[in-house]
Amino acid sequence: MGIGEVGELLRRSTVHIRGTNTRRQSAGSGIIWSSGGAILTNAHVLGGGSDAGDYEAELWDGRTLPVRVEARDITRDLARLQVAASGLPALSPRETPLAPGEQVIAVGNPMGFTGALTTGVVRAVGPLQGLGRRPWVQAAVRLAPGNSGGPLADSAGRLVGINTMVVAGGIALAVPVAVALEFMRNGAAPRLGVAIQAVELRPQTMGLLIMNVEAQSAAEYASLLIGDVLIAANGRAFTDPSDLTDAIAATGRSVLKLSFLRGDRSRVREVSISFAERSTREAA
Repeated sequence: MGIGEVGELLRRSTVHIRGTNTRRQSAGSGIIWSSGGAILTNAHVLGGGSDAGDYEAELWDGRTLPVRVEARDITRDLARLQVAASGLPALSPRETPLAPGEQVIAVGNPMGFTGALTTGVVRAVGPLQGLGRRPWVQAAVRLAPGNSGGPLADSAGRLVGINTMVVAGGIALAVPVAVALEFMRNGAAPRLGVAIQAVELRPQTMGLLIMNVEAQSAAEYASLLIGDVLIAANGRAFTDPSDLTDAIAATGRSVLKLSFLRGDRSRVREVSISFAERSTREAA
């Protein structure tokens, strides 16, 4: 297929997501994941809506349908939506790895321009310094607000990533399609629900200071408090803030044992957190 045909394919499989609450309006793009109405987007595209009746999706043919939010994963910045429609043109995910230098195509709805298309090349696939250990598709593609949640595809029109943000130097970052596949199959990963800041307890010893505990989160139910300092997960000391995320991911929906300090930090405390009954609507 030529670039024009690929572009038309991508436009038909890209939706425009809008918030219906004018006080909390959001806008972005989404990808038709299945012909039965499943849509994939970034979690941040949804803003702070409460799901029910807060969003709508405009399809390529002009239809506007109400959206039901089925799962959000804040850590991976993904959300699964559903619209009441069938026979929709879904994109096919690419199964083979991307290589630097490959051409990629992005489609979205930046700044009110519906179905805008831009092309570029892959710079790298993997972690980016300052953003933890999670992998990214890093591409020289010009994106703008409204592209978030839209498809990044190869020259054959196969989905390779979900456009998410732009970093210094104008490099566009996309969540790799392999991460999206896992999310769409299994839902959001378990969630602890804390904001942390790395602190040095003594030379070459790191702690993770809890700056915030979200209401009704696993951390709140485990009685973790603001000011507690996490020092290990499942007996393994933290050496990087990403260690906590990795420990939660490795634990899955079983039990995570956290070691932490409280108050005068004179003794190590432990708490076991079970993720088995946490809803898949939550984020990791």
